[in-house]
Amino acid sequence: MGKSRRTIPEELLLLALDPTTGTTAQPQTLDLGLAGAQLVELSLAGRIVPDGDRIAVVLPRPTGDPTLDHALELLRRRGSPVRAAHWIGGPRLGLRQTYLAHLERCGMVAAVPGQVCGVLPTTRYQASDDCTNAAIKQRLDTAIRTGVPPDPRTAALAALAHAVGLGKHLYPGNEGRSSRSRLRDLIRYDPLGGMVAHAVMDVQNGLPVQQNRPGPTGRAPAARGSSESVPRGRTATPTRVGAR
Repeated sequence: MGKSRRTIPEELLLLALDPTTGTTAQPQTLDLGLAGAQLVELSLAGRIVPDGDRIAVVLPRPTGDPTLDHALELLRRRGSPVRAAHWIGGPRLGLRQTYLAHLERCGMVAAVPGQVCGVLPTTRYQASDDCTNAAIKQRLDTAIRTGVPPDPRTAALAALAHAVGLGKHLYPGNEGRSSRSRLRDLIRYDPLGGMVAHAVMDVQNGLPVQQNRPGPTGRAPAARGSSESVPRGRTATPTRVGAR
């Protein structure tokens, strides 16, 4: 996987980065969103496929992205398809910090040392290129404003941004209410992104994992707590984990 294109986890973190404070919005839920974003990115790279509400590895070959490859290896070690919600809610603390360090190594953010109350050391992060962040936000704005179905990457990014609660950060106040609603509605344009986003919300809400396997029509029921029915395509048949 070349670095000419930013990954969905990278874009989600850049969206969450507050240019004024140098901190990330929704820090408690962002780790969950980043774990979900890794699943979507690995699927787009052809490494995993959805199997009902589970994720199956079909191509364990590394992508060249160290953070994604670590997630892929952990999935491969499971030996069998894993439920998306179990994966997202797993004990992988510090994913946000891992991605901040990754973005710093890639030159996308700069770490700025500081102090809290003049005593406690802290680190703020500033985007190295404000145009990059503006371009990411512009993709969401365009999809919200025009109503034209976005590409799968933008739809998945919108779904995850909504799932972790970035709507109020991106479109604050009463004037942003309609944009937040439309951001939520973009979830319908990417079945995998929608499934992962609902899994993120279920983990946040402490809901038990459901059996969301497709029925005879090829559709799975909507995730619990969702007001939207997310369209799902027919499930691909995964090959044996570890096959090349």
